[in-house]
Amino acid sequence: MQKALHSLSSQGLTESIPGVGTFVRAVPATGSGDYGWQTAALGTPGHRLLRQPAALQSVSHNAVALHSGYPDPELLPERLVRSAFARAARTAALVGRPPTAGLPELQAWFAAELRTATPAGIAAASPRDVVITPGSQSGLVTAFRALVGAGRPLLLESPTYWGAILAAAKAGVAVVPVPSGPHGPDPDVLDRTFAQTGARAFYAQPSFASPTGALWHPDLADRVLATVRKHGAFLIEDDSAHDFGITAEPRPVAGRDDDGHVVYLRSLTKSVSPAIRVAALIARGPARDRILVDTLAESMYVSTVLQTVALDIVTQPAWRTHLRRVRHQLKTRRDLLLAGLRTEAPSVQVESVPHGGLNLWARLPGTVDLPEVVRVCEAANVIVGSGDEWFPAEPTGRFLRLNYAGPNPDAYAGAARVIQEAVARQS
Repeated sequence: MQKALHSLSSQGLTESIPGVGTFVRAVPATGSGDYGWQTAALGTPGHRLLRQPAALQSVSHNAVALHSGYPDPELLPERLVRSAFARAARTAALVGRPPTAGLPELQAWFAAELRTATPAGIAAASPRDVVITPGSQSGLVTAFRALVGAGRPLLLESPTYWGAILAAAKAGVAVVPVPSGPHGPDPDVLDRTFAQTGARAFYAQPSFASPTGALWHPDLADRVLATVRKHGAFLIEDDSAHDFGITAEPRPVAGRDDDGHVVYLRSLTKSVSPAIRVAALIARGPARDRILVDTLAESMYVSTVLQTVALDIVTQPAWRTHLRRVRHQLKTRRDLLLAGLRTEAPSVQVESVPHGGLNLWARLPGTVDLPEVVRVCEAANVIVGSGDEWFPAEPTGRFLRLNYAGPNPDAYAGAARVIQEAVARQS
C-alpha cells in the first residue's frame, strides 16, 4: 500500500497532509495551448536552430544503439567514480568555491599531460594557461565567441563534429567548410580558404576525428600549423577522443606550438563519466585572458565537487589500468562491427579503419534515401546516425556514423544485416 501511495504521489496524483490523511489532488485546469503570441515576442532567432542530434537520442534498452556519441557504461571507470565522489563528500569541496580558472591542481594535471606530447626545445604550456570549463561543448562556444566573434568567419573541417556546428551557431560565427577526409584536410585548400575569407581561426580534430576517425600524420600537423602561422590565425584543436586510442596514440598539435597559435580543448566527460562535465581550454597570451572572461560571463566557475572528483580519478594508478582495458575492448568492438559490415552489408563501405575514437564513418550508395534508411533501421530496433548532421554545408554523399562503443556488441552482425536490408529495399 505504501509503495502504491508513494508512486501516486510522485506522479502528482495525490498529496499527503501529516496528521490528516492522503487525498486525491484536484484535476488541474487545461490551458488552451495557444502560444502563437510568442512568435512575435521572440522574433527571428539570432542563430541557426538545430533539432536535437541523433547522438543524443534516447532509445529503449533492447535496441542496438549505433547512434550514440558516448561509450557504453561498462567502458567507464564506475568504481573509481563512486570512490572519488565518496572521498569528495568528506572534504570542503561540498561547500567551497574554486578559483575562477579552476582548481590549481587540476590545471597542473592538464598542463602536465600536454607536456608529455611536447618535443624537446618547445616551451610547454603552464598551469596558468589552463582554464577549466563545464564540458567541451561549453568550451567550444567560449572559444568561438572569444576568438572569432559573431559574424566573422570560422573555418571548420567538413564533415566535422555536430557539436562544433551547434556551437558555431550559438556563437553566431560565419561557418566556412574545409573538406576533410580519413587522413585530415588538404593544407593547400586550407591555405587558399584562409586567404579567400580572411578567417583567423580553424576548428579541427587532429586525433581520431569525429566522424571520420582521422589521425593526422605529423607532417600534416606541421603543414597545418605553418599555414595557421602564415595567416596569423588560431587552430582550435578539439582532443575529445584523447583517451580512446586503439592502435595509435593521440597526437596533439598543441604540443608542437609555443607561440599561442593553437588553442587546445581537452575533455574528460566521455572517458570518465557523462555526469562529470569537466574540460579544459589551454591557451596562451591575450587569447587565454579573453577565454577566461567569456567563461566567467557564461558559467562563473565549474563545480568544485566535479573538479575534485575528476582530479581524484585521473591521478589514481587504476586510471591508467582502466584506459588499457578500454583500448582492448574498443578494438574488439570496432573489429566486430567491421566484420559484421563486411559480411552482412556489402553495400556499406568503410573507407578507413580508425586508429581510435568511438565510431566508423560508413558510405552508402549515392542513390539511397538516407532518411528512409534511418527510419527503416529504427523500425527494426537498430538506431543509426544520419551522416547529414556532420556536415556544416551540403553533404558530399550518403553516410552513416556508427558507434562501435555502445552496448550489446554481440548484436553488431545482425544490425549490419538490418542496414543492408534497408539499403536493398531501395535498389
